[in-house]
Amino acid sequence: MSRFKEIVTKAVIGKGKKTTTNNFSITTEQKPDTVLGCWVINHTFNGTNTDSNVEVNGAFDINVWYSHDNDTKTAVSTRMFSYNDKMNLRLKENTSLGNNPEVIVRSLKQPTVTDVSIEDGVVLLNVEKEMGIEIVGEAKVRIETMDDEDDYEVIVDDEIPSVSEAELEQIDEIVEENYIK
Repeated sequence: MSRFKEIVTKAVIGKGKKTTTNNFSITTEQKPDTVLGCWVINHTFNGTNTDSNVEVNGAFDINVWYSHDNDTKTAVSTRMFSYNDKMNLRLKENTSLGNNPEVIVRSLKQPTVTDVSIEDGVVLLNVEKEMGIEIVGEAKVRIETMDDEDDYEVIVDDEIPSVSEAELEQIDEIVEENYIK
């Protein structure tokens, strides 16, 4: 006869990813003529669970290398930007958030400048990133268990017939006689 038991464990109960593009602007110290390069560094982030959404709060620095004074000099301008992305995750079937679910956030694609332009002396940037979210909560697993009875079959050896001393000596003599020949 079998019985079922429920095991309560931690499991991923919600998972998703989202690609976002944000627009930023940087006012440089000198009026830029040409943007020579842009890069994003120091990306930090964390996630918190709020109701049925996950909020990802993060920040990064954007460096813009540009030329000025009729393309005769160069400079680098650095600005820190922060962001707040909300993600609506569907939970897996038959799960609930319970108390204090753990939110795991990963950067699947680091923030990258995808487009840059100059308008009226201001550098305009588009930054794209992809974030992955996992919510870890309690989940129940139902397993089948066996009864406490042993499932092993009892093996009974057949009795070995007893041999007398005289019979053993007779066997020894036959073996010796055949061995010598």
